[in-house]
Amino acid sequence: MYLENVVVDAQQPQRLGRFWERLLGCATLVDEPDAFETRLSVPDGPTLDVCFQRVGSSPTPSPRLHLEVQGGDPQSQDAVVQRALALGARHLDIGQRDVPWVVLADPEGNPFCVMEDRPEYAVSGPLSSLPLDSSDVERDVRFWSELSGWVPTDSAMPGALRHPSGRGPLLELCPERRPAVAGEKNRVHLDLRLEAGDDPDEAAARLLDLGGAVLEHDWGDLPWRVYTDPSGNALCILPAR
Repeated sequence: MYLENVVVDAQQPQRLGRFWERLLGCATLVDEPDAFETRLSVPDGPTLDVCFQRVGSSPTPSPRLHLEVQGGDPQSQDAVVQRALALGARHLDIGQRDVPWVVLADPEGNPFCVMEDRPEYAVSGPLSSLPLDSSDVERDVRFWSELSGWVPTDSAMPGALRHPSGRGPLLELCPERRPAVAGEKNRVHLDLRLEAGDDPDEAAARLLDLGGAVLEHDWGDLPWRVYTDPSGNALCILPAR
């Protein structure tokens, strides 16, 4: 099993997907009215697909997972900010006050950050990090590492994982400001993909043993299974290709 997708709910998937594709320098995989998918490839590291699926609801104000973009030194960071603004982003005040990163909203209002220069981002690529809310960082580091194969690494956050190549974005586990609300749909979530030969029931049992749970939903029959991690963050396990 491996981490394959970052999935973003969108009211206009093509518009939002093209924004992120141009900002991150990705390559289009799917370009349809209800779904847009683009691939982020890190040299000598992982590939990660960023997928945009159509939904009718507007963004939640405080997403439990968001994207952080590589900025770098002040001049490079400002150039990334200006490029994002030209592509349709806007400045966003979430009470961040005086911080070295820049908070923006994408064209649908999803918050994201253009990060300052940090040693741990030197090998991240254009997507520096994926901060995920956690009610127990140590437990959730173990959960995500066991399922994704990503390995613990140093970061400014209490817990972080990175692809075993040692390259690519960080998955950072951040102490949550508020608990997950049952039934509240995550605007952004992660997908894991089974590998050939993986048993779906064994994978499910492993997830449950690590503290995850089945997510009850009314989205009809799906070709994948939907769960939550121990902190209540939604995730999907996709069948092997």
